[in-house]
Amino acid sequence: MNKRFDMPYPYGWFQVALSQDLAAGESRPLRYFGEEMVLFRTEDGQAKILDAYCPHMGGHLGYGIRKEPGQGGEVRGDTIVCPFHGWRFNGEGQCEEIPYATHMPPRVADKQCVMKSWPVQERNQMIWMWYHPHNEPPHYEVEAVEEFDPENGEWGEMEIHTFKVKTHCQEMAENGADPAHFRYVHGVAEFPASSMGFDGGHRRQGKVDAPMETPRGVVDGSIEFVCNGPGQSYTRFSGICETVEMGNVTPIDEEYVEYNAIFIQPRADEESASAGVARAIIKDICRQIEEDSIIWEHKLYREKPMLCDGDGPIAKFRKWYSQFYVE
Repeated sequence: MNKRFDMPYPYGWFQVALSQDLAAGESRPLRYFGEEMVLFRTEDGQAKILDAYCPHMGGHLGYGIRKEPGQGGEVRGDTIVCPFHGWRFNGEGQCEEIPYATHMPPRVADKQCVMKSWPVQERNQMIWMWYHPHNEPPHYEVEAVEEFDPENGEWGEMEIHTFKVKTHCQEMAENGADPAHFRYVHGVAEFPASSMGFDGGHRRQGKVDAPMETPRGVVDGSIEFVCNGPGQSYTRFSGICETVEMGNVTPIDEEYVEYNAIFIQPRADEESASAGVARAIIKDICRQIEEDSIIWEHKLYREKPMLCDGDGPIAKFRKWYSQFYVE
């Protein structure tokens, strides 16, 4: 594990792609949790994830050749084709065809899974992968967020910002239990009032009331957030312009995580005279993420921090988060 923190990868649902970036019949390589994988969408539109390396001779299925140079491997029907020798695999990891074989290997003939497949859900215009170090099936579902429903015409287009941060995802999530940092890291007008609740399971929620300084003076603002396991969170910002951020963190390896900050705002605000204000809010939130990143990338995880009475429910947060560790 990283010397600055010794937590393993947590289990849960994690965002690995945007739905709009993967058309039917396309594939792409993925690297998360220190593992190489391949994501592909079958010709009938289903997203699938397999381990990247063919069990035959180790070809990587995420890199195509000939007709697909610089792209993912060929997708044919509901299978992906290994570019090395043409073996075809379905999304469950079974080998459907070896085009030049007369006698199939026993596991292929018996329709056994010969490649690891990963559970996938597609929701909120995003593709999610279930990670568990012992390959247990999903314990809960990806939560649907109404503002990100593509059929919800009241909300506009997504604005996507992706950050690669040298930290652990627990360190990032702990910010929600640390209201005091808003004053010193982000410069809010005064110490925010906060509350946090736990449902006894995989979900937690909280609210921070934070006065915000604007050119028109201080405006009362609030931040309400929900964490659905360690990988999915969404936050509703109110006070100046309604904004919803889907903030999803996915471990890349033991050193880095990927943080996807995906924003959506009411369509009426995008198209009105307040559009500049709406854009400024997203810019300011991204500035705060960059400020947080300086702390995250250089801080040390204290297993037993020296807390004071003004700190938030950090101990309760850590107890809740620990349920997602198997080891």
